[in-house]
Amino acid sequence: MTRRAAVKAAALLAVASSLPKPLQSNPTSARMNTTKLTCIIRYQIDPFQREAFRQYCENWGRIIPRCGGHLVGYFLPSEGTNDIAWGLIAFDSLGSYEAYRARLRADPEGRANFEMAQSRRLILREERNFVEIVGGTLGIPPTP
Repeated sequence: MTRRAAVKAAALLAVASSLPKPLQSNPTSARMNTTKLTCIIRYQIDPFQREAFRQYCENWGRIIPRCGGHLVGYFLPSEGTNDIAWGLIAFDSLGSYEAYRARLRADPEGRANFEMAQSRRLILREERNFVEIVGGTLGIPPTP
């Protein structure tokens, strides 16, 4: 397993372990069970602008749901590498992702957030990967 694959697996594990249990009792996490596609965004950030990047992420917390994405969450580096962050957004289909992107481009607050990140050079590099949830593997509580 490559380092990149290990980091992606760890990010997915963090997301799965942070979802409320049991999965069916929470409408938000139940929606995660019906999504078909999750966009995993890997950011290489300027570690000296961590708090500005945090604000960038918090802004998406308002914008993404309004534009039609199911925001799983943003994750800042905690220990280890100090310049890698993650964002996870789920969609029902590739078509719903494409519609979300169109709404995002038209959203004034979304455009302003992108422009702020660019002008301050918060993000040094960004990668997007799309994954699908394997049924019966997400939100399973540990057995005693």
